[in-house]
Amino acid sequence: MSEQKLAAELRTEFGKGYARRARMANLIPAVIYGHGAEPIHITLPAKATTLAVRTANALLSLDINGEGHLALVKDIQRDPIKQIIEHIDLLTVRKGEKVNVDVPVHVAGESAPGTVHNLELTLVSLEAEATHLPTAVEVSIEGRAAGEHIHASDLVLPKGTVLLTDAEALVVNISEEVEIAEEEGEQAEAPAGEAAATGEAAAE
Repeated sequence: MSEQKLAAELRTEFGKGYARRARMANLIPAVIYGHGAEPIHITLPAKATTLAVRTANALLSLDINGEGHLALVKDIQRDPIKQIIEHIDLLTVRKGEKVNVDVPVHVAGESAPGTVHNLELTLVSLEAEATHLPTAVEVSIEGRAAGEHIHASDLVLPKGTVLLTDAEALVVNISEEVEIAEEEGEQAEAPAGEAAATGEAAAE
């Protein structure tokens, strides 16, 4: 993953009132922590930041009043209704440093005809270099038959990463496709048949 360069500004104000004013000025409050240092409170440009953090575990190269900082996005707080970013927590990192991250699992391919796949684990935990973080782990289900299982230990991991998730954790389960529409039709027909039988009995 490439670094996303952003210009940031130090801030000394806090609280909901300030956060509201910052958002009106198209700024996002954020805090950088880690390595035992005092937290650094900053604001980030809303539009550029929203674009930069669209991928999981985004790596930001920040220019804070002329001083460079490398930081990993750890948490994003959004408005529950408007979904705009209200605050970002950042973890300061160094090039070559190993960090633990949760990476989404993407399914590729099609399982055998007459089967469906169930993604049982949407995220896997990996150890990776802070400046070479994978955006996803891809798992192929091409041609997989019903009854097959893919566990975390079966995943092909990106180069330089180490699996932290339990190796036996079930990631994808392949099962036979269930004809739900036909079953619902049969269930709908049963009461109608019973009603007809009841009507005939009443007529007798």
